Amino acid sequence: MATSNKLIFLWLLSFVLAGPMVHGQQPHPTVAVLSATEINALFTDSTRKEFKLNIPISQVYKYTDRSGAYLCVLMESNDSIGLTDGKTDTFSRNIKAVDLRIGGNTLTKVWELNDHILKDQGEYAIWFWKGYFSFEDYDGDGLVDPFLVYGTWGEYGYDDGRIKFIIYLKGKKYAMRHQSNSLDDGRSTEFDGGYDALPKKLKTEMNSKIARIQKDDHGYFYPLP
Repeated sequence: MATSNKLIFLWLLSFVLAGPMVHGQQPHPTVAVLSATEINALFTDSTRKEFKLNIPISQVYKYTDRSGAYLCVLMESNDSIGLTDGKTDTFSRNIKAVDLRIGGNTLTKVWELNDHILKDQGEYAIWFWKGYFSFEDYDGDGLVDPFLVYGTWGEYGYDDGRIKFIIYLKGKKYAMRHQSNSLDDGRSTEFDGGYDALPKKLKTEMNSKIARIQKDDHGYFYPLP
């Protein structure tokens, strides 16, 4: 890494770390979105290569809790242009998320998420549904529990797409995988990690997100437990 780029990298890491949460002066986790300028300066070619950030970065969330500071890097492949709800949009065949912990002047990968469209099922696009994201402490342990949502665009748009809820709680990944369909017998829902193991506050949040998705006409669901 060139000296000037390294200085910018170290400065940005210091900026990310320079929150009161890291020093124990603030009781609640915090979250913010990095600007495009910060993303371009922080994620140099060498950093992208090191962590295999090999498709375009769409957004980076910075969150802090009692354990330190983290960067949740979201990537979408941006393969083609199409129409979504009558508006021009970018279609991606692949998505990726990498969570990085900031320690001193270094970054360490905590977890990684990869997914893609199922072409044989008539899917055209996959993308992160950032409007349904949350970075909160759902079990009261002072640690952020990242809650990501993403979905696919099927032959009939949202009506027959897939929706996934991904939760990282105490270092474990929980996933709800849902096949949307306007017909009852076309819908299915599966849980990885066990729905019953989730804290009540997190179950309530999941049901709230599902209600919003249905209200927004982005999917059809069965009633959950």
